[in-house]
Amino acid sequence: MDLEPYLFFSGRCEEALSFYQGIFGGEIASISRFKDMPADEEGHSQSPLEYGEKIMHATFKSPSFSFMASDGRPGKVYGEGPISLSLGFKDAASAQRTFDGLTQGGTVEMPMQKTFWGSQFGMLTDKFGIDWMVSAPLS
Repeated sequence: MDLEPYLFFSGRCEEALSFYQGIFGGEIASISRFKDMPADEEGHSQSPLEYGEKIMHATFKSPSFSFMASDGRPGKVYGEGPISLSLGFKDAASAQRTFDGLTQGGTVEMPMQKTFWGSQFGMLTDKFGIDWMVSAPLS
């Protein structure tokens, strides 16, 4: 069994994928746009015209993790959920570099700092509304 996050970006998916590619490396392995959906039985588009270029489904793969992504269904509102993505690093410098990258345009909830449980740890919400926890063992 594999667990793979599926992230929704409410119209900013392509921007988000480029942002994460700049931070994590890796590649956008696949993209399907709403305009690529087949027509219904009567020949009508199954999505609003303004959604044509929006991303219906994409797959992002980096050397250490992957996720799926979408602009979301037209008219669907995605709210805050009880979930954060957690990134664990082997060294504090890599953790700090990634944390700093993810904070661009986002909100730091807890700056990277030494914790009582023996980790360098920080929490943030990036500019796309995704919650992240970043950690590394203390050196």
